[in-house]
This record gives sequence, C-alpha cells and structure tokens, in this order.
Amino acid sequence: MPTGAGKSLTFQIPARLLAGTVLVVSPLISLMKDQVDALERNGFRATVINSSLDWETRRDRVRRLAAGEYELVYVAPEGLEGGLRSFLGGVRVSLVVVDEAHCISEWGHDFRPAYRRLRGLKQELGGVPILALTATATRRVAGDIIRQLGMVKPDGFKGSFFRSNLVITAHKKGDGRGSRKDLLTYARRRRGESGIIYMLTRKNVESLAEFLRAAGVRAVPYHAGLEDGVRARHQDAFARDEVDIVVATIAFGMGIDKSNVRYVIHREMPRSIEGYYQEIGRAGRDGLPSDCILLYSWADVLAHRRVQEGIEDGELRREAGRKSTAVYELAEAPGCRHQRLVAHFDETIPACGTACDSCRGTSFTDLIQPARADHGTPTHDGELFERLRALRRALADAEGVPAYIVFSDAVLARLAAVRPIDDAGFLAVPGVGPAKLARYGEAFLRVLRGG
Repeated sequence: MPTGAGKSLTFQIPARLLAGTVLVVSPLISLMKDQVDALERNGFRATVINSSLDWETRRDRVRRLAAGEYELVYVAPEGLEGGLRSFLGGVRVSLVVVDEAHCISEWGHDFRPAYRRLRGLKQELGGVPILALTATATRRVAGDIIRQLGMVKPDGFKGSFFRSNLVITAHKKGDGRGSRKDLLTYARRRRGESGIIYMLTRKNVESLAEFLRAAGVRAVPYHAGLEDGVRARHQDAFARDEVDIVVATIAFGMGIDKSNVRYVIHREMPRSIEGYYQEIGRAGRDGLPSDCILLYSWADVLAHRRVQEGIEDGELRREAGRKSTAVYELAEAPGCRHQRLVAHFDETIPACGTACDSCRGTSFTDLIQPARADHGTPTHDGELFERLRALRRALADAEGVPAYIVFSDAVLARLAAVRPIDDAGFLAVPGVGPAKLARYGEAFLRVLRGG
C-alpha cells in the first residue's frame, strides 16, 4: 500500500487484540521513536529496543518485554543479530512485522544486508505469523520478500498506488526554468509550509540550502556526510516546524514520518521509479493536496551512471542503469503521470483528470506565477487554524515531540471548519480519539470556544 495509506493499522489493531507482543522490525531508529510516541498518545503500551539506549534502560525494557508488559516492541534488523534474537525465543511473540520489507531484496531500491539475516526468524520463534509491509515492491521484489522470510503460500494484499492528493508536475531542464532562483520563488510563495528538496550530491545539497538561507528561507541541509548530531537536529527542527525546508540527498528517506509535508521537489532525477514513488510519498500523508515536482534531464541519467560505475556486481550495476533510465522515460512519456507511474507497479487506472500537469494542462512555470490556486484545501477559518497550529506547537514543544504527533494539519483544518465546543463534538472530528481527547481536549476546546 502507498506511503501514508494506513499499513501500520494492520499490526496496531492486532497488537491490541492478540495475546502476547507484536515485534516490529523497522529500519530507522528515528522513525521508531516517532511511531512509538504516536502510539503512546493513542493509548498503546509500546516501546523501542535499539542501540541508542543506555544499558540500564535497555535492561529494564527487555525485562518488561519478558514479563509481557508491551503490546508492541520496535527493533532494528541489526538489533536482532546479537543476544536479543536468542532471548526472544522465550518471549510470547504473537506476530512479527517486517516493515519497509523491500529492504530485504537485492532487487529493491533500498537493500539492507541486515534484513537478509531475518531469514529463519519465523522458525526460531515457533512458526509465528509473519507480516511484511512495503509501499514500493514490484512483483519481482515481492517474490524475493516471500522467499527470504520463509513464507509458505502467504496471503497477499495490494492497495492502489494512486494518491489523488499528490499533484505531479514534471519539467525537463535546459530551458532556463528550474533554476535556484525558481526554487526560491516557489519556496517564498509556500512560506510557513513544509517541503523537501531532493538533490543528487552532498555538495549540491549544501550549496542550495545555503542559497535559500541567505535569501531568508528557513532551510537546512541533510545528507550522510553530516555529523549524526547535526542530522538529528535538522530532522528534529523540520519535524517541529522550526524550519520550512530540508534540502537532502536520499539519506533523508524512511526517517521522516511528518504528515504535513506540502511539497516534494526533485531538483535532480531520482535513481529509480520505486525510489521516486517512496520519496514523493513523504508529501501529503495527511490527505491534503500537495505538490510533487520532478525536474529532470538526460544529464541526470549520466550522473547516476558515473555513480553506478562503482557497483562491483555486473548484473546489479546493469539493473541500476536500467532503473535510472526508466525514470527518465517515465518523465518523458506523454499522458497522465499517475497512470504511467502506477503501471510500473502492475496497476491500471484511468487518467487522474486533476492530479498531474498533463491532465490539468499546467506546467512548472504555472507553479511559480503570482496567482496560484490552494488545490481545494478544506474551507476553514484561517485565523482560527493558525491559533490551533500555535497551540499544537506549544503542546508538542512541552512534550518534546514533533507537532504532527499531537494532531495533523488535516485534523486542525477539520476543527477550524467544524468548531466543536464540547467533548462530544471534539470526539466526533475524524482523527480525534478518546486518548487525544483526554490529553489535549481541554486546551483545544478553550481556543475553539474563543477563550
């Protein structure tokens, strides 16, 4: 299922219903923390066990795991390569969830060797059920996931890859458009909104981030060459809405679970269609309209090939070359962008009609013109919405969590449109549950009543 479509519910609900603990294998420590923070605010007993913990904290959490106190426990695949894996044999595990399961396949776009070593885990835990989740597996990758995890005739479920709230625009560079100046114009027009700009090299990331900052835009760089502490600070600032833009290499990928990213721009072409789909999936997770802008050229393909020359395995090197060429061909193809994109994942849909530049009859140039439409965001009181955002920010800062974990932009928009004045009305708004009502209801209702 697509990014943001609700795959996590397929194990969060069983975690509440099944006896024992659901073990979730997830690739990034930062993402685990955000997910556990969100789960706890929805009333779940959840935790993380990974290398970031001090010895005392880890020992306490392992003890509580053995005692059956957790409904969900998140671990990194590398964390299952030591004593924890053998320890789990004595724990009542009801389900093993392999999230971002495409990482297990050499044919996937984000291969992680530690995922390969999950093989045999099912048998070691007494034949426990396995659930594998991904947003981007092709048929070939799905087959590899099944083999690697030792699944026997598993049920398979596939949602639509079409995300109607993502408005795709592709522009071929070389006509003077798509310059840094154009990106600055666009960023200024989206001031106060969150966006990600993907670039190919660390040098280009640093250069563009500095250019935007010098022009007054709240932008930070993110790439693997930065110190861990700097990367963490920049990601945290973005999550808390303290900066508007992260300029990043693909190192800024699965670590972001922010729901209110309003645009993703590829200043340079992504390395594969699967990677492109995953990266634009960072936008609009709250369901509100969001821009996905792809700036591409054949020079980008050649830049990828220079990087690919370092891949020793000849077959994998040729496969990487085919993948980057396929992105260029996708961008060049006429017709509906979404129709072409989902076809890569063996899905057939009618033309989107309103969610790409081809169907809308628009272009990249239109996005940087003074007069711009807001893609039909739900009608609400703008001033009230901003007051609710300010309250959300204050509550999130007090709790030390990203703002979207309190409530998403979509929930704030509904609150500003409906204006509930009591607990029942507040609870009736989609996205508000009993735990959130108990935790935040009084503060938000005070603002909604005009207090």
